[in-house]
Amino acid sequence: MVTRGNTAYKQLCSPDCSPKGQNDMKLKAATVDSIKPTDRRQEIPDSLCTGLYLTVQPTGKKGWQVRYRHSGVHRRMTLGGYPILSLADARQRARDALALAAEGRDPAEEVKAAKAPKPKDDRDKVATVIDLFLKRHASRNRRADDVAAMFRREVLGKWGDREIHSITKRDLIDVLDAIVDRGSPVTANRLRAHLNTFFNWAKGRDIIGVNPLDGIKPPAPEKPRDRVLNDAEIRLFWITSEHLGYPFAPLYRLLLLTGARLREVAEIEWREVNGDVWTLPAARSKNGDEHTIPLSPEARAIFDNLPRIGRYAFTTTGLTPVSGFTRAKERLDRVMAEAAEPETVPPFTIHDLRRTAATGMAGLRFPPHVVEAVLNHRSGTRRGVAGVYNRYSYADEKRAALNAWASYVTQLVEGKPDNVVRIGGR
Repeated sequence: MVTRGNTAYKQLCSPDCSPKGQNDMKLKAATVDSIKPTDRRQEIPDSLCTGLYLTVQPTGKKGWQVRYRHSGVHRRMTLGGYPILSLADARQRARDALALAAEGRDPAEEVKAAKAPKPKDDRDKVATVIDLFLKRHASRNRRADDVAAMFRREVLGKWGDREIHSITKRDLIDVLDAIVDRGSPVTANRLRAHLNTFFNWAKGRDIIGVNPLDGIKPPAPEKPRDRVLNDAEIRLFWITSEHLGYPFAPLYRLLLLTGARLREVAEIEWREVNGDVWTLPAARSKNGDEHTIPLSPEARAIFDNLPRIGRYAFTTTGLTPVSGFTRAKERLDRVMAEAAEPETVPPFTIHDLRRTAATGMAGLRFPPHVVEAVLNHRSGTRRGVAGVYNRYSYADEKRAALNAWASYVTQLVEGKPDNVVRIGGR
């Protein structure tokens, strides 16, 4: 390595290193001032530092350059203008550049790289922080895919390239209000809840100082849903769902027969189904408890007729569970509306099928604790201290309730009213 104290450095810049016979000028400050411009550009070498040149333009402008060799090629580098850069400072810069060249480095390229604009640090951009949040925090949530999809749909397109510190309360209110105005108040409430978790997480990691959502209430009031399909709607739903084909027709029908949640059914793996029993692993259940669902003959028939194209019972790729629920539900709504004309079908959600199944089993006179066991709810007799001591599985009771409910649905679909046990006031 070349340093200012060693021999190689002294040979680079000293009176002895000038080739004999070269017409170098011993530059002095007064000499530099006195040199007059000509009609041609002048390059005047400095005898005290080989490689340093004073340049004089026809306009009278003066400056400094240093010449050196890099990888066998002659290079030159502009050091600065005179008198802003004095003779003494020019010699020092020339010595530094020549020392770098002696080490095999290219001083001109290093200066150019140092002056180049540095890429902006993206670590505080909203998109970057959301990615980190999904990896470090949300991935432990069984609804992580839903959270990621909502952020992609509602947030990243608007704020992805912004610094997270720039997001204000006004920004958040504008986004939430826009979602409410387009007719999706529940979505606005869910987004607020997810963003609140996100900003609190970022605050806890010292990425931001305050949560901009503090003080912002849910943008729309919510009331508990009470939509239950009546007998005619159940029959219409079952018959028209056939038009969806695999995977959605059997998936939707299984939702109605079992009262299970959408994700629980959509992500069923074949290893979870053993004969007439489906065992939902604790990792996939909402309350973290393993849940056993007896399969009625009608539900078992659905599984028997499914194609086996991978580890999942409902899949379009063979590698991942089915997706695209929104588009499938929109298709179902259109088909049901066309089949019901001139009557209309009040809007319902897929989760309303779960409520319909629970209401149906209750209407068939099965007690609440049995219906709760079917739904895997921790409430009533299955909650708190009672739940701790009551470890009875209600397996037989659950099977009886699900069999009776599936039989009732089948009789509705097949149009055998004489054989249908009417459910309460339905």
